[in-house]
Amino acid sequence: MTETTKPVLRFAPSPTGMLHIGGARTALFNWLYARHTGGTFLLRIEDTDRERSTPEAMQAILNGMAWMGLNWDGDVVYQFARADRHREVAATLLAEGKAYRCYATAEELTAMREEQKAAGKPMRYDGRWRDRVPGPEQDGKPFVVRLKARQTGETIVHDKVLGDVRFENSQLDDMVLLRSDGNPTYMLAVVVDDADMGVTHVIRGADHLNNAARQLQLIEQMGAAIPVYGHLPLINGPDGAKLSKRHGALAVEAYRDMGYLPETMRNYLLRLGWSHGDDEIIPTAQAVAWFNLDSIGKSAARMDFKKLDNLNGHYIRETADDVLAAEVITFAEGLTPPRILSETARTRLKSAMPGLKERAKTLVELVQGAEFLFTDGPRTLDAAADKLLAPEARAILAQALPALEATDWTAAALEAATRAFAEAAGVKLGAIAQPLRAAMTGKANSPPLFDMLALLGREESLNRLRAYAA
Repeated sequence: MTETTKPVLRFAPSPTGMLHIGGARTALFNWLYARHTGGTFLLRIEDTDRERSTPEAMQAILNGMAWMGLNWDGDVVYQFARADRHREVAATLLAEGKAYRCYATAEELTAMREEQKAAGKPMRYDGRWRDRVPGPEQDGKPFVVRLKARQTGETIVHDKVLGDVRFENSQLDDMVLLRSDGNPTYMLAVVVDDADMGVTHVIRGADHLNNAARQLQLIEQMGAAIPVYGHLPLINGPDGAKLSKRHGALAVEAYRDMGYLPETMRNYLLRLGWSHGDDEIIPTAQAVAWFNLDSIGKSAARMDFKKLDNLNGHYIRETADDVLAAEVITFAEGLTPPRILSETARTRLKSAMPGLKERAKTLVELVQGAEFLFTDGPRTLDAAADKLLAPEARAILAQALPALEATDWTAAALEAATRAFAEAAGVKLGAIAQPLRAAMTGKANSPPLFDMLALLGREESLNRLRAYAA
């Protein structure tokens, strides 16, 4: 790549499962570097594994990318659709003597591996067809096409994250390029597609590092340009062990369903392996301005769900009230069963948002905190609210009702009347305010009480309070 060439990056997931956290971070880093440099960000679906690739997984990847806000340039490339091009390259390598046909049967290869295992040797293809010329007895017999890899010296992966990583060529066998059914392997398809798509930077998980050494040999045999490599350390669970479902190795859409905002996920995943001084809160626009490959860490990152929750709380508070209300409405409609909000409920929600968002860390908590606004009538009490509305508390409510009924229905007037009642009755403010809150919302916590009374209005508020006054 010359100094004037704009970088071309790609995210190339296999649709054999959902888009998980590790893949989402890989996509984010590629996207950020492309946007930072004014380059191109491509999406390629590597669906060469026909048995395990599913339409549902493909759609989940596209949905996850769209929700994360990681827009790609141009059309999605589907790898399997390019199989003829991959076969064409394999045929060229055969014609140039850089690849060869291997007629070894499955039984022969199994016996070979068993002998190697018994002898304590690494199990790899022994090159038995590397220099053989097929005879008449091979006519019509199945074969695979293998790369004629270098057998001496070393292959060096110059990695922007891990530094120079060296592989002895004697440890790299002649990998299969075409299977016996004529279909290209993943290893061939990746290299051909990267070359044809003009990919200049390959940023991916460290689990692909060994692939890089093999792919470099193929790149050199093809005479293609060598990309800049960057292999990202893996993400571990909070306990330092490999990330698993018990830690939260969930599909990206699961985090959406748990009520996290896309901006939160972009910020959080950025900080899982990339740093800019002590900065923790890095909005996306700032991340684009700052992102570079040199600041990617060499060590595995750890999931921290408390930090994720706190970060989401920050972005919830930073989001404009009308925008956040729209997010909550969409989120509520996507629940099972869906919560369809009336126009009255939507208006209430938007008005209450300044108080609601101060105490919520997820959209789930926002919906739960706002439920008392969605429908009219007496509330169903949760355990904490039921405890607050013990018989003596209900009696205090009944005593306070006349004072509230005679008050102007504004937050300031309601608060003044409640304080005056508490003083006259010789009780603390909480002795009346807490039962009021429980009767109004069905919960022990809510946005500012008197603001909520004013928002719901005189008729609806008194209707709820009378249901629990005794």
